[in-house]
Formats: sequence, C-alpha cells, structure tokens
Amino acid sequence: MGDVKELDMTRSKALMGRAVQSIPGGVNSPVRALRSVGGEPFFAAHGDGGWVVDVDGNRYVDLIGSWGPLILGHRHPEVVTAIQAVLEHGMSYGAPTEGEVDLAEALKRAMPGMQSLRLVNSGTEATMSAVRVARGFTGRSKLVKFEGCYHGHADFLLVKAGSGALTFGAPDSAGVPPEFAAHTITLPYNDPAALAAAFAEAGDQIAAVIVEPYVGNMGVVTPTPAFVEALNTVPRQHGALLICDEVMTGFRVAWHGAQSLLGLTPDLTCLGKIIGGGLPVGAYGGRADVMAMVSPVGPVYQAGTLSGNPLSVAAGLATLRVLEATDPYAALDRSAARLCAGLKAAADAAGVVVTINRIGSMFTVFFTGEAVTDLESAKRCDTKAFGRWFHQMRRRGVSLPPSQFEAAFLSAAHADADIDFVIAAAGEAFRAL
Repeated sequence: MGDVKELDMTRSKALMGRAVQSIPGGVNSPVRALRSVGGEPFFAAHGDGGWVVDVDGNRYVDLIGSWGPLILGHRHPEVVTAIQAVLEHGMSYGAPTEGEVDLAEALKRAMPGMQSLRLVNSGTEATMSAVRVARGFTGRSKLVKFEGCYHGHADFLLVKAGSGALTFGAPDSAGVPPEFAAHTITLPYNDPAALAAAFAEAGDQIAAVIVEPYVGNMGVVTPTPAFVEALNTVPRQHGALLICDEVMTGFRVAWHGAQSLLGLTPDLTCLGKIIGGGLPVGAYGGRADVMAMVSPVGPVYQAGTLSGNPLSVAAGLATLRVLEATDPYAALDRSAARLCAGLKAAADAAGVVVTINRIGSMFTVFFTGEAVTDLESAKRCDTKAFGRWFHQMRRRGVSLPPSQFEAAFLSAAHADADIDFVIAAAGEAFRAL
C-alpha cells in the first residue's frame, strides 16, 4: 500500500452540503454522521460482494454490511432475483401474502422458542411490541434492561442505551418524559447479583427483562456463564418474562441464534436485520400463550401498514434459504478469527494497545488494555485513538463502523484476499497513529 493520499470526497462533501439543508445533521440515522470520530461520511453509490463504492469512486472493504443484515454480502444473486420476482407482481397490498406465511414458518423452524410471531418493520418496533406484550401478559409495568444495551428508540428503552446514544455521550434522550423512564430499571450487564437484587426489591412489579444475549451496541461484549444462568432463572422465579433481543445476533452468530449458543430459554425473541436480507424488517414472537395476547386474538394492540412487506419478506426468505443450504457459520467464524488475530498482531507490532472482542462474524477493536465486559469498561477506551485509526483505515480502503461502541461485521462474501487486505491496511494504520 505504501504512501496513502487523502481520499477524493468531492461529491460526498457536496451531497452533505445539500443534505444538512433538509435532514438533521445530514443523515437519517445519527451514527452515520461520524461526529464521534470527526470528518464527514462518504455517500455510498453501490455495493459488490464484500466491498462498497462511494459516489467519488473510492472502493472499500465493507465491514459495516448495512450494520449487520448483509451476511451474504451486497447484491447476492439469489436475494436480487427474489426481489425482482416480487416486483413483477406488486410491492404492497394491505392484505396478507403467501410470503409472510413462508417467512413465519421459516423463523419458527429456526427458532423453536418462537411458537407464534408477528412481522413488523424494524427492530425498534419488534422490541417495543415485545415489551408491550410482556406487560399485557403479566399485568405489570416495570422493565429491566442493562446499561449499554440498545433496544431501539422507544421512549422507555432509551435509558442508559448503547449504539448512537452512547457514541454521542447522551444515553438518555431529550423528549422522553421522566415518568416513562421511571418504569425502566437499568442494571450493569454481566452482574447477576444486581439482577437478583432488583427482583428482591421489586420482583412483583417487573414484567420482563430485555437483554442483548451478545451485546453489539457498546461494542461486542459477551456474557459470563453466571450471568446467563441468572437470566434463565431469576425472572422466572418471580413470574417475569425474559426477552432476548436478537435483532443483531439472530442468524448472525448461529442458525438458531445466540440463545442456542448460550443455552438461553427466552419467553419472547426479537429479530430484524438479516431476516430482511437488507430491507426493512423486524419480528417478535415466543410462547404461544404469551403471543395470544396480541390483537386480533388478544387485547394488546400492535399494527403496521407495511408489516410483512412483500419485498422485505422475499429478500429475507432468500437470505435464510441460502444460509440454511450453505451453513456458512463455521467458515465465517474461522475467517473472523483469522482477521481478529491479524489485527491484534498488527497492533502489537506497532506498539498500540487494543483488546478485541468477537463472537462469530461480529467483532470490535477496543482501544484499551483491559477486558471489556460491561459499559463502564467500554467507556474507559481511548475513543480519540479509535477515531484516528478509523480515518487511517478508511484512507487505506477499509470501511469500519464510525464509533468505538459498535460491532463490525464480516460477510460470507469476504474472500481470504479481502481479509489479507484489511490486515495489511491495519498494520499501516496502527503504525501511523
């Protein structure tokens, strides 16, 4: 690679100049703004397998992958063909379609705990709806969540959240009434004693515990066995439900989800991202008796004009069929392990201290020498060093999540040569810090 020149960002900068006149911050999701690392985002033009190309013609190995959905890479031919087939007939009807039934059945087969489920339009809708159902089922109002876990932007979930809220240093959003947040109990992740204490104090008021089984929204953080055991036992001892937010990890870390790797037995599961193949989607479901609370069968109301949209359903079904037929998880794990080992070796050789957390094909390079096991240890990272490294990597043709507190994603479309490219770029980027 050698000497690296500044990227030509002429068209991206011009587009951002226009965007800020019409869109808050010029972006439609905050983390895209690059505020935490400085600089401006590139505007994407098209994707090709494991690569993305911006409007100025710069090519990057894509380790964002639309924030996780593109486990097969950009424009996988079977996904494209499935979308085109739907377009020949129509895009939306306001009536049920066969594809919705096919996708629901596919999700039930892959996630045995989802005896009944509802398709929605986003991960936020899925988590918001699951919490409402849990409250309706139990007749209780309080919710337990964990610091640094992000479950979408519903009012009662934006309390000590991760993802963009953490990146911008504002884990509690303006516009959320205090009385809404008062129903949310926030505990440290990986702290089984804190969970037990919360239920000892208010167990008869708690409807549910919601958790990212493997966290991706304060960077990748994995649970301890003791924490998993507490999640499986403590809520049930008090008549509360366990909600697994697998919007990010579902079909990403394993065919049967993170819950299958950890031995978690949730009452409700939330899905998104991969099950839409890159198009907007979400789903929530679980025990049949719990889901019987959902209208029109039960009294808990939830609706969506475009829920089960034929395009999203087709893209998701095609993605799941490829995943089931090819079973790429072992290969993805090996590739991600090689990549992370190469990144760590490159940092060590340059004298840069990092800790890398990984589960399957999702990982985070933390600029710290200590183990990252919860929000407090994540917040002690050197975010300024991460920002410098981010820009050095982008100048060398690698697109990373623009935040220390996000997961990066490898796809099945990334070849060995792409991994070698990233490792070589990282070596130069670490030396340039």
